[in-house]
Amino acid sequence: MTTPAEPTPVHPPSLPELTLRSVLTGMALGGLLSICNIYAGLKIGWGMNMSVTAALLGFAVWKAFQVGGAREFSILENNVNQTAASSAAAVSSAGLVAPIPALTIMTGFQYTWQMLAVWTGSVMLVGIVAGIGLRRQLLIVDKLPFPGGMASAETLKQMYAKGQEAMSRVRMLGIGAVIASVAALVVEYAKVPKWAPPLSWPAGAPVAAKGITKISLTNLGFAIDPSPLMAAVGVLVGFRAAASLFLGSIVAYAVLGPYVLEQGWALPTPKIADKPWYTPLLSWLLWPGVAMMVSASLTSLAFSWRSMVRALLPGSRGQHDDGDPLPEGSRLRDVVPMKWFLGGIVVVTIFATLTQVTYFSIAWWTAILGVLLTFVLAVVTGRVTGETNVTPVGAMGKVTQLMFGIIQPGNVAANLMSANVTGGAASQTGDLLHDLKTGLILGASPRRQVIAQCFGTLSGALVGSAAYLVLVRDAKAMLLTDEWPAPAVASWKAVAELFAKGLSAMPPGALTAMYVGGAAGIVLAIAEKKLPGRLARWVPSPSSVGLGFVIPAYQGLSMLLGATLALLVQKKNRDWGDRFLIVLASGIIAGESLTGVGI
Repeated sequence: MTTPAEPTPVHPPSLPELTLRSVLTGMALGGLLSICNIYAGLKIGWGMNMSVTAALLGFAVWKAFQVGGAREFSILENNVNQTAASSAAAVSSAGLVAPIPALTIMTGFQYTWQMLAVWTGSVMLVGIVAGIGLRRQLLIVDKLPFPGGMASAETLKQMYAKGQEAMSRVRMLGIGAVIASVAALVVEYAKVPKWAPPLSWPAGAPVAAKGITKISLTNLGFAIDPSPLMAAVGVLVGFRAAASLFLGSIVAYAVLGPYVLEQGWALPTPKIADKPWYTPLLSWLLWPGVAMMVSASLTSLAFSWRSMVRALLPGSRGQHDDGDPLPEGSRLRDVVPMKWFLGGIVVVTIFATLTQVTYFSIAWWTAILGVLLTFVLAVVTGRVTGETNVTPVGAMGKVTQLMFGIIQPGNVAANLMSANVTGGAASQTGDLLHDLKTGLILGASPRRQVIAQCFGTLSGALVGSAAYLVLVRDAKAMLLTDEWPAPAVASWKAVAELFAKGLSAMPPGALTAMYVGGAAGIVLAIAEKKLPGRLARWVPSPSSVGLGFVIPAYQGLSMLLGATLALLVQKKNRDWGDRFLIVLASGIIAGESLTGVGI
């Protein structure tokens, strides 16, 4: 009988967990943080996981209340708080910074607050139900790291730990937070740019025809980012995943990118001649990248079909998933009942279908197909975010956009909003799995965390929708401008316009690239499973390679630098590395997140 890979602490039954104050704290903080993520998403197209931020804020708030006589805010209550808050903050990925404004820009469609709240809520609930079904396979059987969940658990443990060793780790957490906070302030207010070596070469004829004479490393995205955030993520995901991701960046932006430009398949405009050409290149590179992630994830899943079946059987409850019985009274016995899960599938499918049909006049069969596709792609989402800490929201939405571009080439609403269900649900699936990873490490109740996620969804949908309507009073006039670049909106809008004419309007060569990317994903996934251990560890992670195609190259480079530094530290002083590396990285992530919210 195997031993679990990590200890599962069993807290006394008297320790509070799902309390009124823990839920309300999470909803209040989550509502506030959802505004920050919407603002950031419309500026840079990138939101933050707010779990660590919420945990630190919740701890600070109730520590202050203890002075007035309130009882201690327990570690499990704080876990419920961060679970609800991170769920609420993820509402930005439920469409508010991408397909929702894109539809307004393209068609003039106007939303009401009630409509947005119901719509985003339905999208997020689909993701929660999908995450429930994937918990056992990805967290227990595959033991994926889910770096964000590890960071949250480490932060919580350090906050509540006692003794000299614990205080040393807390100080390291604080050092990381201070370093990241100072860096974020300097970058923001001193306007520190990303730095790339001044290397350039003559542009080919298609690019030159646009009035652009040269191509530089800056254009391709190969630069040093002054922010330490992604380097800290690299520490958490490990060297293999980070190296695989940057390998994908090299193949995409150093090999395929120049070729695509040379052929004229994706072209920049003179307006961005001296800036990164991420958006035009992404319109072509996302297809092989997404194909690789999808095929690799489904291939890996095929090797574990028995475990997935067992995950859906009632008999698997009340045990560690490796077969070891849980201690009597363990909160981990308190899993989501099978009838909740099966009932949830039915309810959210009906709910998400009705909202699509009612609000956007999408055909009922098209709406159902989009929801069902979401459950399939949730497998991809869970695996990619578990390995790399990055949830491919946009990429998953693009798969649905592709499908509806073929089925209904002229239906812009179906293309955007059915894909919104897939992409938004992907974000919520990843968020729930990260939180469940935190709960697994802390010994929390999975069922109570899911309940907290649902309350967080309510807060995020209500507050986030109101914030969006206040911030974006006129999407067509305000967005896609220097003040509000909204890169995610631009990406979704471009793909919707592309597929308004069907598959024939795909960029030249993209369909062939999809076939190649899909085949590479299958081959690498099989190699991971079938090669001996010594050889398998040298096989690039196909999910990470695919993700390298769809994020800027400088982010992949930062993750690789962080992972390499961590590897060197571990080789130099393994004891220090084991004690402090994850804590330091967690502090950096927390510090930059908190400072970003403040800014």
